[in-house]
Amino acid sequence: MRFTTKTEYGLICLIYMTHHAELHPITIKEIVKGERYSQAYTEKILQNLRSAKIAASHHGQQGGYILARPASEITLKEIVEALEGSTFEVFCEPGIRNYIVCTHYPACLVKPVWEKTKEILDNFYGSITLEMLAKHAIKSQLVHLPDGASSAK
Repeated sequence: MRFTTKTEYGLICLIYMTHHAELHPITIKEIVKGERYSQAYTEKILQNLRSAKIAASHHGQQGGYILARPASEITLKEIVEALEGSTFEVFCEPGIRNYIVCTHYPACLVKPVWEKTKEILDNFYGSITLEMLAKHAIKSQLVHLPDGASSAK
């Protein structure tokens, strides 16, 4: 299991929205300025989050991104799946198995371990909400607050 910067950046963007979107929709420029991310890459990430109905976009002069629903209803599992496809790939599954060489499939002794790993990760990530992550981020100051913004909620 290896997550890409898509997940890391996506989480930071969502945490940023959690703390600031009640004031106004957050623009991509606002996010990339505070975090120093590539604007094009951040746009793609936010489009994926919008497609997964985790974020919503508003157009126009006062446009930007907000959470599509409360942070307490968005799980880490949903975020990872929206950005990576899954929390953990069990490569013995039929759709994936077709693309790898495995001579042990009929008598595989490892497949149950991979299946259990995915089940544990899915359950664990499903129990962590964006709200929980956002509260921890403020405590540890992982998210850069704009000048004059308060971390109190």
